[in-house]
Amino acid sequence: MKIAIVGQQDFGKAVLEAFVARGDEVAGVFCAPEKPGAKPDVLKTAAGEKGIQVFQFPSLKNDDAKAALKGLEVQIGIMAFVLQFAPQDFVTIPKHGTIQYHPSLLPKYRGPSSINWPISRGETTTGLTIFRPTDGLDEGPVILQKETRISPDDTLGTVYFDRLFPMGVQAMLEAADLVVAGSHRELVQDESQATYEGWFRESEARIHWANHIDAVYNLIRSCNPAPGAWTTLNGIKLQIFDCKKVPVRSFGAVKGKIGEIVAIGPTSFQVSAQGGRIEVLRAKLGDGKKVAAGDLLAVGSVQPGQILGA
Repeated sequence: MKIAIVGQQDFGKAVLEAFVARGDEVAGVFCAPEKPGAKPDVLKTAAGEKGIQVFQFPSLKNDDAKAALKGLEVQIGIMAFVLQFAPQDFVTIPKHGTIQYHPSLLPKYRGPSSINWPISRGETTTGLTIFRPTDGLDEGPVILQKETRISPDDTLGTVYFDRLFPMGVQAMLEAADLVVAGSHRELVQDESQATYEGWFRESEARIHWANHIDAVYNLIRSCNPAPGAWTTLNGIKLQIFDCKKVPVRSFGAVKGKIGEIVAIGPTSFQVSAQGGRIEVLRAKLGDGKKVAAGDLLAVGSVQPGQILGA
C-alpha cells in the first residue's frame, strides 16, 4: 500500500521501518520541526536515509501541510506518536483516511502520559488502541485494541519498551491492512467510561512518604525511567529509580519515622513508609548521574537516620 507517516522519535522510526520492510511504499514523512540546537529527529534521519521525502511544518493546520499530503496521493495516513494537532481537513485527505496509535485502552487514560498513570494507580491491565483521530483529544472511534498485563513489578520502561512499543508497531500494520481492505469496524468510544489525564511531570512524580507503601512503590515504578520519582535528601533532589517493596511482615515491625533511612547494606538502603519500606537500588542525587545505591553509600551521601523529603 502507499502511505504517509506522521510521527516522531523512536516509535515513528520503528513504524516506518516496519512498513518499508514488508514492501509498502512510504510516500512521505511528516514530523515536527526540532527545537533550536536539538539533534535531528530519528524518524527524519531514517526517512532521509531511505530516500523518503520529509516534511516539517510548524503546524499541520496550515495550507502548505495539507497541500503536501494531498500531493502524495496516499491510500492511508499513519499517525505514530504525534504531538502536533492534526485537524480533520488534514487527516481525511488520504483515500482511506488516517489511523492513530495511543498507548492505553481508550476511552480510559486519554492524554499525553497514558502509560504512567495506570501504573501509578496500581492498575493490573493496560494496552493500546488504534483509532480514527478527531478534533477531540483521543476521542475518535476505535479500530483495534490490544491488552497487556501490568505485573506487580513492571515499570514504565518494561511496559512500554517490552510490550506496548513492539505491540503497537504490529498493531499499526494490522489496522492499516484492515482499513485499506475495508474489513475493519469502527467502535464509538463510551464517553461514560472516559478518563483524561494530563502530563505526568515533576509535581506528579514527587514522593509522599506518608502514603502507603503500595502507593509509593507504584509511583516510583510509574516514573522509571522518566520523569523519575523524587524526594529530597538534605535539601537536594534525590530521584529514585530501581527499587523493591519490602512489606512490614518481612522485618517484623515498623521502626523509625516516615521517610527515614532505617537500614543500609552494601548495595541498597531502605526507607520507612506506611506499612513497610522501600529498598532503593538505583538513584540520582542532585546533578549527578543515575548510579547504584551502593555508590551513594560508599561516598557517604546516604546514611542511616536521614529523613527524606524533610
